[in-house]
Amino acid sequence: MVRKLSYAFVFIMIGVAMAHAATSLVGSPPTLSMVQVHTAPTSKLRTTVVDNDARGHFEAAGLVDGKTVNFMVDTGATVVALNETSAAALGLRPTPADYNASVGTANGSVKAARARLGVVEVGGVVVENVDAIVLPDEALKENLLGLSFLSRLKRLEFANGKLVLEQ
Repeated sequence: MVRKLSYAFVFIMIGVAMAHAATSLVGSPPTLSMVQVHTAPTSKLRTTVVDNDARGHFEAAGLVDGKTVNFMVDTGATVVALNETSAAALGLRPTPADYNASVGTANGSVKAARARLGVVEVGGVVVENVDAIVLPDEALKENLLGLSFLSRLKRLEFANGKLVLEQ
């Protein structure tokens, strides 16, 4: 039990450090069509459990500003990353000039547009004002639930093929 708690603590501390690094990467969002921020109730702890898929990945359906978005949980992603198709469905349509941030991906460096999401929810776990980036569809097949969301949780734990998110 102590070992599991130690691992959880290490993951949380890494997440906090990555979130601070993300702040310098993301900076101020461009003037994209943003959705108004909604206030989520904070009266009790909210927990959700995500099972891993056949590939060992954790995929979760979420809501971004009330609209459904599918994510792959990625603790290696500094911020939430959306492909252009998903971003457009949310009303985010960056112009070519908005793609002014360079990000490293598994396939090399690519230009991204900064954005801020009003509310991101996964299984009842809600985080407001989440930094994000938009990448071209050819650079990002699956949306990534990165540390700009994950580091703001009270607990993030991997155990027995399950991912526990708690706030």
